[in-house]
Amino acid sequence: MKHILLGDEAIAQGAIDAGLSGVYAYPGTPSTEITEYIQIHESKAPKGIFCRWATNEKTAMESALGMTYAGKRALVCMKHVGMNVCADAFVNSAITGVNGGLVVVAADDPSMHSSQNEQDSRFYAKFALIPCFEPSNQQEAYDMTRQAFDLSEKLRVPVLMRVTTRMAHSRAMVDTTDNPRPQNSHSLPDNTQHFILLPAFAKRNYADLVAQQPEFIRLSEECGNNEYRKGTNPKRAIVACGIAYNYMQEAGVAQGASVLKITHYPLPVALINRMIEDGAEEILVAEEGQPVVEELLRELVPSAVRITGRLTGALPRMGELSPDSFKIVESQSSKVESRLTLPGRPPSMCQGCGHRDMYTALNEVAREYAEARIFGDIGCYTLGALSPFHAIHSCVEMGASVTMAKGAADAGQYPAFAVIGDSTFTHSGMTGLLDCANCNADVVVLISDNLTTGMTGGQDSAGTGKLERICMALGVPEEHVRTVVPLAKNMEEMKAVIREEANYHGTSVIIARRECIQTLKRKARK
Repeated sequence: MKHILLGDEAIAQGAIDAGLSGVYAYPGTPSTEITEYIQIHESKAPKGIFCRWATNEKTAMESALGMTYAGKRALVCMKHVGMNVCADAFVNSAITGVNGGLVVVAADDPSMHSSQNEQDSRFYAKFALIPCFEPSNQQEAYDMTRQAFDLSEKLRVPVLMRVTTRMAHSRAMVDTTDNPRPQNSHSLPDNTQHFILLPAFAKRNYADLVAQQPEFIRLSEECGNNEYRKGTNPKRAIVACGIAYNYMQEAGVAQGASVLKITHYPLPVALINRMIEDGAEEILVAEEGQPVVEELLRELVPSAVRITGRLTGALPRMGELSPDSFKIVESQSSKVESRLTLPGRPPSMCQGCGHRDMYTALNEVAREYAEARIFGDIGCYTLGALSPFHAIHSCVEMGASVTMAKGAADAGQYPAFAVIGDSTFTHSGMTGLLDCANCNADVVVLISDNLTTGMTGGQDSAGTGKLERICMALGVPEEHVRTVVPLAKNMEEMKAVIREEANYHGTSVIIARRECIQTLKRKARK
């Protein structure tokens, strides 16, 4: 059957057709559509596929590992910075191994369209010593997802699937199977010691993983995903990874050069050696993200072979690639100047958003103090850093607002406010609040509760209806867990509550609760 699918949707359909039993994820652009596709798929209910948003990426990874322990196939989805959150479980899952197939999808965001950094998730596969797929088109995204589950069960290790923004969010025709694979039956591992990482067991498991590396390389060389084509002018060669292979083709820069397409890691050493034996004297490395392959090739090929790419300036060091990236006759400085002449269109919070009234009240109270500082977090409310509010003084990563406010308060900062959304709070703010409560830190935490995960499209928020109880259970005194409704008509009440809690020298929480205007509109339309 043929379907027009996003790259994300192709991965989701591939997982369903591979006999998926459960998907675990935390919403994050550009990965969100994978889970959403499965949530509304017609086969989800008949097949009993578990599909509910996890509280964060770490809990998602651990739950998926538990499902594979029981013999079923599980998918974990996140954006690239989510890999940092689940890194402990992810890396250790390579040591425990898996019982059912386990595929971890990391959707990287070069150019930082909606992210804090440009990190490259391929490093995680190398770090964990596991195979990694990087499809170059939507059909490969579908096919490789199915292959990844098979490979995971064959090798008994997790497999990483790495995509980038354009692959995740562009559409193409995908030919899907008419005979999807049935789900695995329930089965427990024969050797339970594999999942107990006491040092004695872990050392043995790690030795087994290291011993598998030559097999991983052999499979990348022989599976057919990596393709080498000798050119008519083999002195010139191009190594193109993932979607960069498409950009290279569209730019038409091969012109007789030998081409090695890489969509399956670890690197196919035999194919690289063949390229060298065919006479390659200069190799251009085209890859989305960081110069992972470019750096590795410098170790693998003779020093006489010239390696060019992002590190040498042959391709842009930062941001997404495109067909235009291969047209290197223009200077980088002229490109920057042309971009700077374009008028800016900064984003802003929606009209009618409760975050607006919360920031208005907070700013007015903060101005009453000589050196008030407001520590921000990841979400729609991060836009409070821009006009007209200019309200927050930091935004680092999920959950950092609470603990940075605590650290500043420990250093004598007063007042120290933390602004965090309801979904971000349950994702990774709760432990910071526990730290605050344990030493009664002089911090005011404002949870801007819009009853959803607004920034990524309105997914369910894990803390809805529970925030007051969670805060009190973490040790915040009941009388200092306050709730307000952020509306203009309540402005004086909000300011009074913020002022009172700022003047209380201890840990307090103010929950500013009003439903996201976008989810409210969707409900009204329904």
